[in-house]
Amino acid sequence: MLTGRPAPSSPMLVSGFTIARNAIKYNYPLLESIRSILPICDEFVVNVGDSEDGTLELIESLKSPKIRIIQNVWDFSMGKEVLSYQTNIALKECRGTWAFYLQSDEMIHEEDLPRLRRMMERNRDNKEVEVFRFKWMHFYGSYYRYRVDHGWFQKQDRIVRNNGEIESEGDAWGFRRKDGQPLRRKNTGCLLYHYGWVHPQEVMADRRRNAENIGFVKLQDDERNQKYSYGDLNRFPPYFGTHPTVMAQRIAEHRLSLEDQMVIKKKYWWHPFQVFHVRCKTSRRVKRPIEETIPKP
Repeated sequence: MLTGRPAPSSPMLVSGFTIARNAIKYNYPLLESIRSILPICDEFVVNVGDSEDGTLELIESLKSPKIRIIQNVWDFSMGKEVLSYQTNIALKECRGTWAFYLQSDEMIHEEDLPRLRRMMERNRDNKEVEVFRFKWMHFYGSYYRYRVDHGWFQKQDRIVRNNGEIESEGDAWGFRRKDGQPLRRKNTGCLLYHYGWVHPQEVMADRRRNAENIGFVKLQDDERNQKYSYGDLNRFPPYFGTHPTVMAQRIAEHRLSLEDQMVIKKKYWWHPFQVFHVRCKTSRRVKRPIEETIPKP
């Protein structure tokens, strides 16, 4: 049983944590997200908000002894900062040396888990490392396209030292030190797979309206009442690598991705990354926005 933060001489423990609300209603791949890092976690804390669907029962269906559920009513009068507030509640419940945060539409590839566990072990007592940083991979419209243009941040912290000195900030997109000093980071070299923008168009429209209700974005009337359009996906870089295996079923059932994959295979038949399924993304950044940047739902 985990009891309190470990003493320096005790074994290293890893706490996974996340927040969730209306995961079914808005098509969040919540179970896949939790499963993606559960093998290297000693516990996993889920802060479940007051949902209109079966989110609580969905999490309970995992039936893992590692998972610990807490429940809260989310105060949306706080605007989008309600997300960091609820994230910090979950973080305070973590008992591990390290706290590994994933939002409910983010995942880690299983091939990266041993590397991440080793990095945490090697830096357990290294106070010069407070957080581990990932290369953020924002998939868009298709599981085989991603964004690198203006406004889509390409790096993010997801593993933090659980010492009470670090907290989630703003809309829970990242972390900061409570004393205002800069975080001491170490790059993992691993990808953080973000699937928040790969949904059927009608689901994406619902998520956008929900984002407006929280305070992420202000929609025009025509945007609010229409299906979301991804536009021409060919303007985005193709992804040739594999995905976390926990996403296999969702990818196989996503019609637009299957169609796009056929286009990519035909157009890039000669590309070595496609032959060897290399997991990487281009370092090229588009300095001007391809289209108006939309805040994360």
